[in-house]
Amino acid sequence: MYRLATSRPFLRQKIGFLSSALVATRAMHIQSIPMWEGSSNNYAYLVVDDKSKDAVIVDPANPPEVAPILKDAIKAGKINLTAIKLLTELDNPKLDIIGGKDCDGVTKTPGHGETFKLGDITFKGVHTPCHTQDSICFFVEDGKDKAVFTGDTLFIGGCGRFFEGNAEEMHEALNKRLAALPDDTVVYPGHEYTKANVKFAASVSQRDAVQKLHSFAENNKVTTGKFTIGDEKEHNVFMRVEDPEIQKQTGETEPVAVMAKLREMKNNFKEPNSKI
Repeated sequence: MYRLATSRPFLRQKIGFLSSALVATRAMHIQSIPMWEGSSNNYAYLVVDDKSKDAVIVDPANPPEVAPILKDAIKAGKINLTAIKLLTELDNPKLDIIGGKDCDGVTKTPGHGETFKLGDITFKGVHTPCHTQDSICFFVEDGKDKAVFTGDTLFIGGCGRFFEGNAEEMHEALNKRLAALPDDTVVYPGHEYTKANVKFAASVSQRDAVQKLHSFAENNKVTTGKFTIGDEKEHNVFMRVEDPEIQKQTGETEPVAVMAKLREMKNNFKEPNSKI
């Protein structure tokens, strides 16, 4: 579920007590803010238009970890926060809250395909009901640079559980709506789940792309912002429901049935030598 709110070469920068990844784009800066590290491993994201310093915060689910970073950035004049979910934390009731209809305090819910601007950056809502029925992903463009914030719908090498939806909805979300985005769109999910996801993927697919993702995840703590929609089509088994290898492993051939079986298998998956 998204609670969207409207700061260069890749580097690591200390912000407060958090080490956050900065990704370079033309005028669009995307900064990941880890939350609940070691447990649910969530991400919030700060998106900044370089020219105007206007900024948006995406999925600020844990105010105690996110608000101090934003307050410091605002105080230092680095950003002009134009929309945010953390109204009570930032004491600014004038800020817009953009998200699904079921989100508390929402002032605007974009329709599927509806766009809005943040300086030179264009945001487009992509409705992806399944994990929750009000789930919205946000596709952003700044010139030739593209990114998508996928919340609990698409993870690196995996997807969210079908809490309020079904396999047909997740198939639509992943393999029709998100898969239709340009292949060079960089993926920013709501959680750092890649290590667990790729272990399951390796149990049903021997593709080189899966093995490469496994190696990357074993050697890198952070995977958000490192892969594209094109990459996900290669190593994410939930986006390969028409692959004969995946169909053989699931015993199904119809895409929605393959999706349903994959989710069931993932839910029951136990890592080799796991005692759980």
